[in-house]
Amino acid sequence: TLAGHTGDVALVGKVVGSPRGNAHTDGGLRFRIKDIGRATAARVPVVYHGSVPDLFKTGSDITVDGRLRNGVFVAKRDSLITKCPDHYAGKSSKT
Repeated sequence: TLAGHTGDVALVGKVVGSPRGNAHTDGGLRFRIKDIGRATAARVPVVYHGSVPDLFKTGSDITVDGRLRNGVFVAKRDSLITKCPDHYAGKSSKT
């Protein structure tokens, strides 16, 4: 589990709920993520500062680097990466 780690980790998950705040203010962008493959997975609160990808929104699959502090995952600045949706993948040609 995440609680057992003491150093930096890469957290991968799906954004759930509505992100709040602003990534360029002291309070940061705040959101929760859950394990992509599990409907009943625990939600982890995240606080993030830095650039936000255009594809970031509720339901996005993301990776973010940082560490857990007092029950909140504090992300490293500019570490947020979104996974591109499947419909952006190249289509196979039919011949």
